[in-house]
Amino acid sequence: MAAPIAYSLIATDLDGTLLRGDDTLSDRSLAALARVADAGAQHLVVTGRPAPRVRPLLDDLGCGGLAVCGQGAQVYDAGANRLLWSVTLDRELAETALGKIEAEVGEVYAAVDQDGVDGLTLIEPGYLMPHPTLPAVRVDRRDELWGEPISKVLLRHPYLSDDELAATARSVVGSLATVTMSGPGTVELQPCGVTKATGLALAAEHLGLRPADTIAFGDMPNDIPMFDWAAHGVAMANGHPELKAVADEITLSNEDDGIAVVLERLLGGTDQYGPLTLSIEP
Repeated sequence: MAAPIAYSLIATDLDGTLLRGDDTLSDRSLAALARVADAGAQHLVVTGRPAPRVRPLLDDLGCGGLAVCGQGAQVYDAGANRLLWSVTLDRELAETALGKIEAEVGEVYAAVDQDGVDGLTLIEPGYLMPHPTLPAVRVDRRDELWGEPISKVLLRHPYLSDDELAATARSVVGSLATVTMSGPGTVELQPCGVTKATGLALAAEHLGLRPADTIAFGDMPNDIPMFDWAAHGVAMANGHPELKAVADEITLSNEDDGIAVVLERLLGGTDQYGPLTLSIEP
């Protein structure tokens, strides 16, 4: 077994963090995660994607254990293909929240992630998927979004920036839902009080691990609660300024294997990629 690593739990976001822009994983990242596993640490994906949209990626990573999905609303057991824990967003509250937002900013375009391991992503007319590789089912009318239990609502505006839309949504939604911003074109409503940190805490408890055992990697404001929970938070160079401002460390971008750089440094030594590059301090 390799020398022990300083952290027993490696929590990574996917989009803009572990994944490259084309939704692939580099050989260097895969090698670093393999070395982490050899050193006895657990890798835990913590993502805004719902469980059905994560399953193929977990297969690529060789992960048969837990993953935190849906911005913390789901703790997914990949090996058993079942949800150990999930919480849904009340659909009447979601409709009310949408109405309050549209009263302030005009029409928005909405989508939903259905709950469950086989839940669909439904999109209403006008909504464009931020990740065109992810499957979605287009419906004809908004009321068709509410046919089954949902884990979250995704919002887009014709001209407002994500920051502007998220700020307005937070100002009017109140306790109806938690508002997050998880990537370009991705402002979301999820169950009130649910964040990546709540899902991460549940998964870590299941694994017998603590915040002190955890290093977390992310790129967007939805990762801030996860950074607050973990002992050490590492933002990507391509990350949002709000996350960089609270990070303990800033590494290289997702395209430049920023996670691998940090993990290699923690593991020590050199490998096929040459001398290990130190990550950038904020």
